[in-house]
Amino acid sequence: MGRAAVTELVVSPESPEPGEPPRQRKVLPGSGWGGRFVASPYLLLVPAAVALAGVSLYPLFYGVRASFTHYLYGRDFGTNGLTNYRNVWHDEFFRQAMVTTAKYVVCTVTIETLLGLGLALLVSREIRFSSPIRVGLILPMTIAPVVVGVMWRLIYDSGVGVTDPLWQLFGASPPDVLAHNTSAFIAVVVVDVWEWTPLIFLIVLAGLQSMPQEPLEAARVDGAGRVRLFMDHTLPMLMPVLLVAITLRTIDAIGTFDQIYVLTQGGPGTATRLISIYAYNTAFLFTQYGQAAAMLVMLLIMVMLLMIVAVRLMRRAAR
Repeated sequence: MGRAAVTELVVSPESPEPGEPPRQRKVLPGSGWGGRFVASPYLLLVPAAVALAGVSLYPLFYGVRASFTHYLYGRDFGTNGLTNYRNVWHDEFFRQAMVTTAKYVVCTVTIETLLGLGLALLVSREIRFSSPIRVGLILPMTIAPVVVGVMWRLIYDSGVGVTDPLWQLFGASPPDVLAHNTSAFIAVVVVDVWEWTPLIFLIVLAGLQSMPQEPLEAARVDGAGRVRLFMDHTLPMLMPVLLVAITLRTIDAIGTFDQIYVLTQGGPGTATRLISIYAYNTAFLFTQYGQAAAMLVMLLIMVMLLMIVAVRLMRRAAR
């Protein structure tokens, strides 16, 4: 069966008589300007889809493929099945990097969430100089992570930095922050908190400003104090937004590389060696590209599982 024809009335300029009925012609659906307008949105998406496939999908596919490949001194010797994954799973240094990454993520995200929430609650109130305060809080997030690492390395430096002179000013011995395991880990956590607390602050502040005020005003009329007002009304309504902020920041913190590599390169020892830094060293220092790709694929799977749990929590909080 052919395509159904649509009858369109057209007044012919060649009509011999003024009273002659208009002539008719057949138009197929989807042809003409109407069909072009229907297809045009999809055609406009083609360049973006091609660019996304080039910069995102192809590297992901190549990385997964490389995780099943045996490399020796940078040369590809073909596939080796799950050997890379078995080697990674039994690698003690990879387990240490997982533990260090987990501690780093928990410390940074917890501190940033508490600080961001507190600052957003403070700035959302009508206080003096609230606009300059907001601009000042956002500034650290606008600096490139590599620049942040260089800047804080100079601050922590025992020769030209300000950390050791401050300790000497109070009569204490210079700590040499980046030379000891505990102090180096605390130092990289401080840098991350300084740089990315503004992200939590912005998201929470947007949630506070879009929150309905009627329940809060009704609670104030009933005599609720600030603590009770926050715990019973503000926090439950803010929870979906807060979960989104925590999820985004957690995913970003798991893959942190730039500033830690500039500050400590994963040292001293293994104190600040995250999975991302260990995978980088495995690939470019030891030329074990397959094992490094397997590490990052396992990290990707962990992040995806975390996202599934976070999405379920956000749906439950939104109900």
